[in-house]
Amino acid sequence: MKGDNVHGWLILDKPLDMTSTRAVSRCRRLFNARKAGHAGTLDPLASGVLPIAFGEATKTAPFAQASPKVYRFTIRWGVSTETLDAEGEVIRESDVFPTPEAIRAALGRFIGEIEQIPPRYSAIKVNGARAYDLARDGKAVELKPRPVRIDKLVLLNIPGADLAVLEMRCGKGVYVRALARDLAATLGVEGHVAALRRTCVGSYSVSQAVSLDELEELVHKGRALEALLPVETALDDIPATAVTEDEGFQLRQGRSIVLPPRRALELRKLRRPRDIAGKDCSKVVVAMDAERAVAIGEARAGKLSPVRVFQWD
Repeated sequence: MKGDNVHGWLILDKPLDMTSTRAVSRCRRLFNARKAGHAGTLDPLASGVLPIAFGEATKTAPFAQASPKVYRFTIRWGVSTETLDAEGEVIRESDVFPTPEAIRAALGRFIGEIEQIPPRYSAIKVNGARAYDLARDGKAVELKPRPVRIDKLVLLNIPGADLAVLEMRCGKGVYVRALARDLAATLGVEGHVAALRRTCVGSYSVSQAVSLDELEELVHKGRALEALLPVETALDDIPATAVTEDEGFQLRQGRSIVLPPRRALELRKLRRPRDIAGKDCSKVVVAMDAERAVAIGEARAGKLSPVRVFQWD
């Protein structure tokens, strides 16, 4: 593979009118990195926090993807579009706008575990094809409701009668555009997402983010690595256990190690429900040596078995 061995997380403030894939490619070239990926797609019309993983950090990407996210977005009332955002063709219009009181009263229906039908223009696959490709070809797209979780949804501001600024904290898989569609339907009005910004992904916030211009300046000065956060930051909310040099060697070889009873008990107390890509990860543990993560493993039956092993160079 071409490129340098670069490891860590870059928290990019993704600009508007750029796909997440293009943003990753641009940053990968700037770092001349061998391997890169991101933790959660942002639409081209959305800006904000896009965590980009380099090298060994890609092994922690599923944990970042499953972390709670915070979005700040603006709904424009009175107009519904085909894509549910400002890019789409207008399909319905109305001069009826909801009051602030009506909006606040309706928000409670969308907090907690809810069922949400993804937008027709989304990357979800239907019989092997992307939903947005089918929709653009004029083909019927039927997407089934999916369970999602919204922890917080508040009205922040009313800049004008036809505008509402909201903030949402949610789990993985929530579509802001679908939320705006359903909220408008509940209020009996038309509406679409006029602006969208992601301000947080897990422990990564917009205050840590760098713009492409800032990153290019750091690269020009030979200081690009200063923009990277440690690989382990994506695992901050996962129980960690210290391992000896010999235990670390065993884990790196793909072998299980025995957990002393006291350590096993401590890890059991730290367990909490965790679902990643449909898999129960409540027993996941990070094994740490004196400096870095050695492996991500599962603690069960008094043993720690490696699932992902880190290879530092």
